[in-house]
This record gives sequence, C-alpha cells and structure tokens, in this order.
Amino acid sequence: MERVSLSKNTIDRLSACKVCPKECGVNRLNATGACGVQGLKIAKYYLHPFEEPCVSFRRGSGTIFFTGCNLRCVFCQNYDLSRNLRGKEISVLELVDIFKELEDRGAENISLVTPTHYLPYLCEALSTYKPSVPVVYNTSGYEKIDSLKEIDPFIDIYLPDLKFFSPALSARYTGIANYFDVASEAVTFMAQKPLSMTDEGKMLSGCIVRHLVVPMGVSDSKAILKWFKNHLPEQTYLSLMSQYTPFGKIENLPELSRAVTAREYDTVVQTAFDLGLRRLFVQERSSSSKAFIPDWDY
Repeated sequence: MERVSLSKNTIDRLSACKVCPKECGVNRLNATGACGVQGLKIAKYYLHPFEEPCVSFRRGSGTIFFTGCNLRCVFCQNYDLSRNLRGKEISVLELVDIFKELEDRGAENISLVTPTHYLPYLCEALSTYKPSVPVVYNTSGYEKIDSLKEIDPFIDIYLPDLKFFSPALSARYTGIANYFDVASEAVTFMAQKPLSMTDEGKMLSGCIVRHLVVPMGVSDSKAILKWFKNHLPEQTYLSLMSQYTPFGKIENLPELSRAVTAREYDTVVQTAFDLGLRRLFVQERSSSSKAFIPDWDY
C-alpha cells in the first residue's frame, strides 16, 4: 500500500539509495540499507521537555524518534533504535497525521530526530502538509549537501551534532574516519539558516550545533570549539552536552565505561568562554543518566 502512494521522485531516490554520505546504493523499497532500515519506521513521538530551552520552550518539542541511523555510534543512548531497530513501520500519510496530532497537543515545534535516511519520505510528507509551527531537523551531522538542499525549504531550525574532530576518534567510535570532513561542511550549510527568536526566547528559525563531551575527549572537544569559532556565523548557537552515559556496545572501549568528569566538562566550557563564544548552552552533569532515555512506544 505504501509503495503505491509514494511519489515517483521518492521511489527513484530509494530504489538506489544515495541519500546519505555512505551512498550504499541499496534498493530500500525491498531491502535494508546501510542505515539498517528500508521502510518508514518510528519508535516514539511525544512532547519532549528536555531539549535546549529555546526549543522545548514552554509546552515541549513535538519530537518524533525515527528508527535506524547512518552513523551508528557505538555508545548511542538510543541504541534500541539505531542498532536494534526497534520501532513501527508507518506510511507517509500516517506521519502527516502525527504532525497534526503533535500540533493539536500544543507542540512548540515538530522535531525530526535522526531523519537523514528518511529524507525522501520526509520531503514528501512536508510537501503534503507543512506544520504551522517550526520544523526542526535533529541530525548526527553526517549529511550530504545536495540532500540538505532538497529538504532545506521545509526546515526552520537545524539541530546538528558535531561529534568528532579527529579521524582516529570518529573511526574508533563510528567506523567512519571522514566524519569531520563531511559533517563540518554540512554544519556550515545548516548554520546559514537565519536566526529568529521571539521576545520570550523561543527559537523560530536558526541553528544550534550540539557537541557531546566524551570521556578522555577534551582535546578533541577543544579542536571542535576552535573550528566553530573560526568558521561559523556569530548567529550560530552552541550546545555543550555533559550527558554522556555509558551505553551501547562499549565492552572493548574501556574509556567509555564512565561518565565525563567535572574537570573534563568544565575545561571544555571554559575553552568556549575563552574563545568568546556567548550563544552557549551548557548542561548540569546530572543529565548523565539513563533516566533521560525515553521509554519507546513501539
């Protein structure tokens, strides 16, 4: 039923998938791509209160968690989705209905979490119905520019990660050595989204770059911050996250068996201040807890 309802462009894009930088070329209409999925699949949607304050704002971000991932970090806190592929398959029209339901429930925005490998489906859904609240693209940062250009007209807020600077570190944790080369170009594109905030502090348009500080990763974090300072517009927000929680398949990675220390995180935050970065969000170290991992619905 789903395949009949898809547009020709969506079918063409998925039949030899090159949507993400892995360009696996798999026919995702009937086989599994490098992202681990073929159809459109979600694990949860709800009003999420724990994003950056200008995103969750008062009533919460209307967050949709998609199954699968093209990056697949070993320590992913959403491991059940990215690796175990938990979730429920839905149609494009059902996704549109979810947009509308979240709006009716008072969502401040519609946030698409790990959307990269579903981009053709999302373009079709958003062409069918563009929510009246901002649409947030919440991504690992591992994106192709031509794919971003395709979905950019529908996106109001970009929320990309910029995870690693070192090729050795990204290869160790994702199997992808060129992460920074690809993600830095993608983040540079996303950071061009014009900044717009209400007087009360709600983001209507713009870009917030997230960086997760990992154990023994202070030097890499400092390199990320220096690049951020030198290459992105001043309008770009930075969110420094301390929430790393030991999770996933990390048995052979002993450095990942603990949370980030106060000294590690505070050193990175101080570096941001020393560089003159002022559009900055920081986290309490209590955010490092499995209690903040959602209970999946499907």
